[in-house]
Amino acid sequence: MSRSFWLPMPIHSLLLFIVWLLLNNTVAPGHIVLGAFLSLVIPILCAPLKTEQPHVRRPLLALKYILKVLGDIVVANIEVAILVLGPVRRLQPAFVAVPLDIKEELPITLLASTVSLTPGTVSSELSSDHKWLYIHALHVTDEQALIATIKSRYEAPLKEIFAC
Repeated sequence: MSRSFWLPMPIHSLLLFIVWLLLNNTVAPGHIVLGAFLSLVIPILCAPLKTEQPHVRRPLLALKYILKVLGDIVVANIEVAILVLGPVRRLQPAFVAVPLDIKEELPITLLASTVSLTPGTVSSELSSDHKWLYIHALHVTDEQALIATIKSRYEAPLKEIFAC
């Protein structure tokens, strides 16, 4: 058997071992043996489930994206608080279908997660052909403006980050 069978994810194995010992707050021989066993067996069992993901091609842009999303979360929290504290009849909730230009699963997942993290919007479904992301928004006055914002503010940077 090859090395890759016995140690398919060496970094994960090391992290599992360390976390096991930290969670048990001991370096007793029994915990060392059990931690070593689990840190070898769990990655072997999980290795067939591993799928190849696109790599981050522009890490500095990824950091900028994270900071932008954090800022958007703060601003959206304030906007949603103002909307919710106002009269409910002013709200115009809607489902919006956003056409996707990205095709890989990881960037689509990050886009859907970003939309869901931003208060006032939540990703509700991805079409089976992965061409549309359906979003529910708490207040929509202009559907095309919302789509344009999501595509330019979130999807375009993800395309650059993953070069897809």
